[in-house]
Formats: sequence, C-alpha cells, structure tokens
Amino acid sequence: MRTVLVTGPGGAGRTTVAAATALAAARSGRRTLLISADTVPGFPDGPEPTEVTGHLYSARIDSGAHFRGELLELQDRAAGVLELLGANRLEGEELTELPGSAPLALLHTLRRAAEGDWASPETGYDVLVVDLPPLREALALLALPEQLRRYLRRLLPRERQAARALRPMLAQLAGVPMPAQWLYEAAARKDAELAAVQALIEDRATTVRLVAEPGPAAEDALRTARTGLALHGLRVDTLVAGRMLPRHSSDPWFAALAAQQEKCLDHWRAEWAPGTALCEVPHLGRDPQGLDDLDALTPAVPDERAPGRADDPWWIEEAPAEDGRERALVWCLPLPGAAKSDLRLVRRGDELLLTVGPFHRIVRLESGLRRCTVSGAALHEGVLRVRFTPDPALWPRTA
Repeated sequence: MRTVLVTGPGGAGRTTVAAATALAAARSGRRTLLISADTVPGFPDGPEPTEVTGHLYSARIDSGAHFRGELLELQDRAAGVLELLGANRLEGEELTELPGSAPLALLHTLRRAAEGDWASPETGYDVLVVDLPPLREALALLALPEQLRRYLRRLLPRERQAARALRPMLAQLAGVPMPAQWLYEAAARKDAELAAVQALIEDRATTVRLVAEPGPAAEDALRTARTGLALHGLRVDTLVAGRMLPRHSSDPWFAALAAQQEKCLDHWRAEWAPGTALCEVPHLGRDPQGLDDLDALTPAVPDERAPGRADDPWWIEEAPAEDGRERALVWCLPLPGAAKSDLRLVRRGDELLLTVGPFHRIVRLESGLRRCTVSGAALHEGVLRVRFTPDPALWPRTA
C-alpha cells in the first residue's frame, strides 16, 4: 500500500491538497482512503470509511469518541484494583476529551489502516492519504510510536513477565506488590499496535508531502523541519507551493506578492532539489467547494506507485587507518540544514542520543557498533559522521 503523509506549516490549504491528492489517485483507478481530522467540503463526515466517488473513500477521525472508548476499556480492565480503592465508575456521558488525545486517536486510526481493519468493498486499499496536523505537531506525532515503545520496554521489560511463578515470593522480599498480569498484557497489546503504526511510517512506500504558501515564514519553518524529517528517516517526495498568485498582474500589490512567491520558489528549488519534486497549486480566489474544485487543485506530482524512502536512510562506512589513527567504522546520518552549534551527541550503553535544534531522537546502535567506542564526530555538507573505534576487549581478534 502506498502511503502519503500530508503536512505543512499551516495556512496553505493542507487539507485541501490532501483531498485533491486522494481524488487524483482514485481517478487513476486505485482504491484510495483519505484520513483526516478536519471536515472536507463535499466529503462524508463519518468516523468509518465511506465512499465519496468511484474508488475514493474517506474517514474522519473522532478524537473524542476514541478518548472515551480507551478510558472506559482501561476502567474495565482495572476494575478489581478500582474496587479495592473504593473508586466510583465513570460513565461515557460524563467523560470530556482531554488535551493531547488527538494524536493518540490519529495513531489508532493509522493502526487500523495498517492492519487492514478497514477494507473497501474491493477488499483493501492501494493508496492511503493521511491529512496530518501542522508541521511541528506532525513531526512529534510521527516520532511518537518509536518513543512510546521505548518507554514501555523500559517501564515494563518483558523479562519480568517471565517470572510469574516467583511473583508472590518477590513481593514478600521487596515488600511491595508486583505488577499484575493484566498490566503486562495491556503493555504487550499496546506495543503491538504501536509497532504496526511504526512499520507503516517506516515503510519504503511511505513518503511525506509538504504543503506551504511561499513566503519568509514558511521558508524558515520548512528549513527547520527538513532537519527533523531527516533525523527520523522520513523522505519528502513533493513540496507543494499552495495558493500561488498569477505571475503577471497589472495590480502593483498583487505583482509584488507574486514576485515574493517566485523568489521563495527559487530558494526552494535550490535547497530541496534534486530529491524532492516541487509543484504549484493555484489560488482559486475562494474556498474550494467540491470535487470539481479539487480536480483543479490537484498538484502535478510524480507517479504515486514510485517507492518512497530508501531501504536505510543511514549507512556505515569503514574508515582506513591514517595519520596514526586506528581503523574505524563511521556511521553516516544525513542531516540537511543542521548547524554544528545545535547538535548534541550522547552515547549511553547501546543507544545514541541525538539532539538537533528542537528535535531529539534516541537510536539503538547496530550490533557491530555496540562493541565500539565513540572516538569522534563531524558535520560536513549536511552529513553527520560519527566515528566508532573497535573496543579490543569486545571485538574478536583476527590472525
């Protein structure tokens, strides 16, 4: 399944471009599902996939219903503990959605799409188009499955679950009750759900499509986000310049705005080429109303069947011994737009903690690198190279 994740700084018609992208894929005969938290004019507004037109279906994310359902399910599973505490049960009608529930609802929806819970009448979809939140929130959302899975592994290691027979004795020795089995089961279930979403995001056929209105504010936001996308191994297939004004106008005010947009486009061509396509979407002079307007706003993008991200966005090179330095392994991480002053690296056990400006990621090292020590790092031409020297105490000796 081809997946297109659509986001942008905001204010450039992100949802409209996502809907137009889904419509174009459906027009080509591919079964397409559009997922969005916003209302799209002319599209059904239900939480389950509903047919819009031939081969095109849409589903709207209901974060409030998801929050109530998750909390009520947790309440049912923890009923025994709550009864011991004398807690009163909460009813669905009295539950109010809390801040932060929208990202979890979107992850839940992506999990259903990834695992095939939703099937079209033709059994399955060829293209999945996801209308993500604005750019900064979208980057945090796409990194969330990996982060949450790491938290679950640290807080509830699977190794502890294996000693169920010893729990009564361990509880007496420790003086505190051991975690209940249902807690481990819930953690395993959540880990499996998050793994499905993470696999969808990291799939080779998944790409990000950025939508922005050319201008100074969008240019700064995209330059910063480009580094964050690379840090998480996400590939941008297309940069869509939305709400483009006519280039030739007799009105000096419109002509000045069009010239500013054209100047910004020149910068984007220089920064994002050749790996990212750049296309333009015209300004209709009004809000789009239906499928005909979406047809007029469909961006001229590359073939949707083309694969997305590379097999591995990062790679390892072998550095020969020179100038008295030992042979080493060099881990190469493309970070376009990164500045040395904003970069921090910390090695902790088998993990590497990376911070680039406002973005942070913890990466588990490859097996070979775990038996090495970090002997240096350098940022050159947008690529971070971390040098690992084999540890003689851990690396097998050769003849």
